[in-house]
Amino acid sequence: MKIETERLVIRDFQKRDVVGLLEYLSNPRVNCFAADRLCSEEAAFVYMQYSQKDMQRYAVSLKKEDFIIGDVFVLRENEDTYNVGWHFNKRFEGKGLAREAVIGLLDYLFREAGARRIYGFVEDDNIRSKRLCERLGMRREGCFKEFVTFIPQIRNYAPI
Repeated sequence: MKIETERLVIRDFQKRDVVGLLEYLSNPRVNCFAADRLCSEEAAFVYMQYSQKDMQRYAVSLKKEDFIIGDVFVLRENEDTYNVGWHFNKRFEGKGLAREAVIGLLDYLFREAGARRIYGFVEDDNIRSKRLCERLGMRREGCFKEFVTFIPQIRNYAPI
């Protein structure tokens, strides 16, 4: 898959993305992504190759420099329902790049993949993602009265 926006390319991961991926996943800023923490280039390389069953991950890179600034991920839950999420490098915040990338992804899912419903889970303390969802026109459908986040042990991302 390849999606192009004005400033970005959403594409499959490439080996050269290891450094950029490690930069923003060496210290995830949201607890729910603590399991995605990467500690080495080797772990980043393995992360790019393996994901949960039925989950697809794509690199988000700057079009001009071809440098990875984030990634988006999609989990197809049934024929027309998708769960989406994203990670972005804090160095590139405040420029509308995450919004541009997610708009490109949502457009692809609705137009090309037959999506009828797309949703994402956002933790209450993830203010930037909550704002992004609002700017995208997503609506809050529910909120857990009590939500507990468990921070699992760091994965090695080694092939099984």
